[in-house]
Amino acid sequence: MSNGADILRMLKKQQIESALARAGAAAASKGPKEHKFWDTQPMKKPGEEPEEPGEIETKTIDDVKPEPYNMPPGFEWCHVDVMDAAEAEEVYTLLSENYVEDDDNMFRFDYSKEFLRWALTPPGYSAELHVGVRSSKGKLMGLITAVPTQMRVMGSSIKTVEINFLCVHKKLRAKRLAPVLIKEITRRVNRMGVWQAVYTAGVVLPTPLACCRYYHRSLNPKKLIEVGFSRLANRMTMARTMKLYKLPDNTNSANVSAMQPEDVPSAHALLSKYLEQFKLAPQLSEEEFAHWLLPREGVVDCFVVKDRNGKVTDMCSFYHLPSTVIGHAKHRTLNAAYSFYNVATTVTMTELMRDSLVLARNLGMDVFNALNLMQNQEFLQTLKFGIGDGHLQYYLFNWRCKEITPQEVGLVLL
Repeated sequence: MSNGADILRMLKKQQIESALARAGAAAASKGPKEHKFWDTQPMKKPGEEPEEPGEIETKTIDDVKPEPYNMPPGFEWCHVDVMDAAEAEEVYTLLSENYVEDDDNMFRFDYSKEFLRWALTPPGYSAELHVGVRSSKGKLMGLITAVPTQMRVMGSSIKTVEINFLCVHKKLRAKRLAPVLIKEITRRVNRMGVWQAVYTAGVVLPTPLACCRYYHRSLNPKKLIEVGFSRLANRMTMARTMKLYKLPDNTNSANVSAMQPEDVPSAHALLSKYLEQFKLAPQLSEEEFAHWLLPREGVVDCFVVKDRNGKVTDMCSFYHLPSTVIGHAKHRTLNAAYSFYNVATTVTMTELMRDSLVLARNLGMDVFNALNLMQNQEFLQTLKFGIGDGHLQYYLFNWRCKEITPQEVGLVLL
């Protein structure tokens, strides 16, 4: 039986591994890996150390084929409108039944329809980049999505998209639709004059920009042990384990509050300034910041601390990504919070994140997850996060630059 860190690592790893690996990471169990698909793509080659960052492949819109790639007989391309209730239900069903599940068939990611709408409809989004595959009977059998993001990479401001939700129905895995989905989303993005993309994966493909690691903090250890997510350590009782992970009833900061629309300009300025120090970070407009960070029940939470003049001085945020607990008699859902964007100026990062743990616990979260990027390394050990044994690779499509450390990454992808 895997422990909780193993399962969370496995879930996040499989999120894109299950599709990306099929798109070209055909490898022997020993020796150098071959990537029949990715080796043909404009990605930095293993061992390459470019002196200057820049595009790998330069094209114009006229160089991009105007018609979609061919689909196998009985299937056709479609756009998916997650703002439509019926189509949002279709996307939810496809992902909940085919996207991510641990090897022990105990947990399955359960993206809510509200989460999917939030993730896929930032300012400037295009439904044309929510690419679906339908069967001849009209059933949604595949998906890949892209949303626009202005990214700063080592001083260069680049227009990019974030790629997510690459999913193929289990019945079609043998048809190798994933490479076709990737090529089609690339074609559509290129036809809009965008030539770079960012994405993450648990597998090592050619070639990562950065390699980060997940850490996990128990908020409800009794429940996590009951569902088999984690287990009692040697010579530890349930009572001692619960005492070990016990948090204060209230936040240390007396004036922490949920961010409101009137806080957006100040909080946006705070985060924008903070992200300038990292080599990979989004450049969010005020409208984009409001979309991503204003609280949405059961989707994303953001809390702020303000000075006496109403200026935001500190902020912490996390998004909600529950998993279904498969076949358990008592518990149906595992509630996980994922660290998003956090800025501390009047307190330490550790003090801020201790309050964030309390806030997440008070909202019913069972576990709190964080990558070791940005300044997160400062609080992980002190706040009793357990290290995961898997890694999350960051990739930048069609942009050559040197590898960076996790602490130089200022980007969190959903």
